[in-house]
Amino acid sequence: MKILMLTPYLPYPPSSGGQVRSYNLIKNLAGKHEITLFSLIKTDEEKRYVPELEKFCRRVEIFKRPEKPWTASNILKTGFGPYPFLVVRNSSPAEKARLSEKLQAEKFDLIHAECFYVMPHLPKTNIPILLVDQTIEYQVYQHFADTFKFWPAKPLLYIDVAKLKFWETRFWRKATKVVAVSEADKEKMLSLVPTLAVEIVPNGVGEDLMNLWEKEKTIPERPIVFFQGNFLWLQNTEAAKILANEIFPKIRKEIPKASCRIVGQGAKDKIGNLSGNGVEIYDLETSDIEGVKKAYREATVFLSPLAGPGGTRLKILGAMAAGVPVVTTSTGIEGIGAEDGHEVLIRDAAEEIAEATTRLLKEEALYRKLIVSARRLVEDKYSWQRISQILDRIYEEVGRGQKSRACRQAG
Repeated sequence: MKILMLTPYLPYPPSSGGQVRSYNLIKNLAGKHEITLFSLIKTDEEKRYVPELEKFCRRVEIFKRPEKPWTASNILKTGFGPYPFLVVRNSSPAEKARLSEKLQAEKFDLIHAECFYVMPHLPKTNIPILLVDQTIEYQVYQHFADTFKFWPAKPLLYIDVAKLKFWETRFWRKATKVVAVSEADKEKMLSLVPTLAVEIVPNGVGEDLMNLWEKEKTIPERPIVFFQGNFLWLQNTEAAKILANEIFPKIRKEIPKASCRIVGQGAKDKIGNLSGNGVEIYDLETSDIEGVKKAYREATVFLSPLAGPGGTRLKILGAMAAGVPVVTTSTGIEGIGAEDGHEVLIRDAAEEIAEATTRLLKEEALYRKLIVSARRLVEDKYSWQRISQILDRIYEEVGRGQKSRACRQAG
């Protein structure tokens, strides 16, 4: 099939969650489908990654969006226009114009839109659209607005959340079929739009982290409590603060030799003030895949106190694949078919998370059990090869459905 794929980021290097997902799906689907990729970039430096994607795509076209989100233009467009800030900051008039030209000049069997906020770039078309929402965005920003401490700004945030919810659900309706990454997200979508055609295509884990797994891994004398993420993402910043301020001090009282490493993109800028008292902050460049692998390789336990809703947490799947036992919240484990005490430890209160982590770092048998069980789960359900087969089936169903409708209309 001829697929036109739209992403709000360049899917290489595979460092952020969205990039990991898109890159691995493209790589695994390229042998069966002809993919034309339209992506947004923030800097000209990203152009150097295009050749890597051209190995798998028939054509790659890139379009600039502002490097910094909080520009005067973006703020004014959000304040006086119909779209929420998330849509405005990911808008490219050049991409919108080029898509109109492309769809007039070339026929495609399917449009794959990754994240709803790329949809405004599309002109009116009869080509079936598969919209993948990696998370329900309005829920993420609702959580941010609810926990925002500067009360005078809250009304403006809630207005933007309302706009976000309106457009997100509107674009779900416009798509031929919608894809969620977890059962929880699917249920939420259907509660908002009961007639929606929704399927689940979960996130997965690539070979880079799968290859780090060590069956005989043991607890070191100086254990490292580890959290990794892109700290431009609100939920990761919130989780890092909870870890450093509320959880790790309790762990260190019980295990004085423990340290806490918080690693990822934008770490120094967003959470650099958290360093000290055993907490180490490591900034990673977008392209530093080896840095990510090194962080997982050296970690003793992955502690992810995520509080915000939505999606499937690639970072948690990555830890499970790499042989790093996971302690997380019930929100953090949403979308992953893992059981408390079998593949992971699940706690929600800071005190309980600290106690579970301390126990894990003291009990070798439990530590080894989680490593082996989690790895087995990832191999069975979350390899990109398996996940790509699910998406391939959906491509065929949506594409065939459109062809059948066209044949009936012609007849």
